Amino acid sequence: MKTNVTIIGLGLIGGSLGLAVKRNPLIHVTGFDSSPETMKEAYRRGIIDAIPSSLQDACGNADIIIFSTPVNTTVKLMYDVAVLQLKKDVILTDTGSTKGPIMQAAAFLIDKGLTFVGGHPMAGSHKSGVSAAKEHLFENAYYILTPESTTDEAAIEQLRHLLEPTKAKIKVLHADEHDRMTAIVSHFPHLVASSLVGMLSAQQSVQPFVNKLAAGGFRDITRIASADPLMWRDITIQNRVELLKQLDVWLDEMANVREMLIHNDSTQIHNYFADAKTFRDELPITSQGALYMTYDLHIDIPDHPGIIAEITKILADELISLTNLRIVETRTDVFGILVISFQTADDREKARFALSRDTNYGMHIL
Repeated sequence: MKTNVTIIGLGLIGGSLGLAVKRNPLIHVTGFDSSPETMKEAYRRGIIDAIPSSLQDACGNADIIIFSTPVNTTVKLMYDVAVLQLKKDVILTDTGSTKGPIMQAAAFLIDKGLTFVGGHPMAGSHKSGVSAAKEHLFENAYYILTPESTTDEAAIEQLRHLLEPTKAKIKVLHADEHDRMTAIVSHFPHLVASSLVGMLSAQQSVQPFVNKLAAGGFRDITRIASADPLMWRDITIQNRVELLKQLDVWLDEMANVREMLIHNDSTQIHNYFADAKTFRDELPITSQGALYMTYDLHIDIPDHPGIIAEITKILADELISLTNLRIVETRTDVFGILVISFQTADDREKARFALSRDTNYGMHIL
């Protein structure tokens, strides 16, 4: 017996979810989007099995409804869907990156006797829209579920089963716990990265060459500042309480760093960097975390004609796809003159094995 799944919002996340869950032949996906052209493209690409004529048509026969739209839009849609004629045992979920506003709105659904389980797949891409949808987007990424304490365990298990084909790591957290942790490891780092870029921009007027020097390590550590400003405006507003708490902690830490510099104790300074290095080096590199991660391989290569062609031929012979390739000019704290990005950790590991076998170039994963 087939399970009818409706995905509302057919962008990168919604489209990728459609592709992933359809690995299970018993899943039938209906896709609804505000753009008719997006629905048509999703159907042409096999992301969805049916194009509905209305929101009621999309949701009326659904066993599971997934809201895959920005949080503010999802909140509105939750109220819109709540007044439709739905199956009695339908399960509703979402993919938003902040859970507080979602779970507040979910109280309205729960009061009407509906089952809602918050969700957040911690995966992304530098591209957006249904054309960027990828079947493997969620592989090895964490997918957080945030049910209410009163949620039937059977509903959570049904969602786990639905999401199995994504090959994501399903974890259950309280919504407040989710928002606190994502503030620490995702939302606040975006603020820091943007502030560093702002400092660089201010310095450029008096030191024009500084942006050239930023092409190496600085560019890497501030990569997340290139994310969609509208999305991050909304995330910042939605999770502002937790972000303010993290900002206070950060300011205390910076005050401690300032005192350390004033005292100029070489042992204390060394230990500060050593402790950070030890903790950072022990962080996992084989799975996706809260931040969108590119799977980069840094390669030390000599500067002579044909070297990049040699490397790309080795990868092509092994049928390994790459998503980006760049030469790093400023290499302070960056290992390797050539940085190649891959779609998955597996592709990166296959590339490292092939290049180690066929060349003697040094390689690093940061």
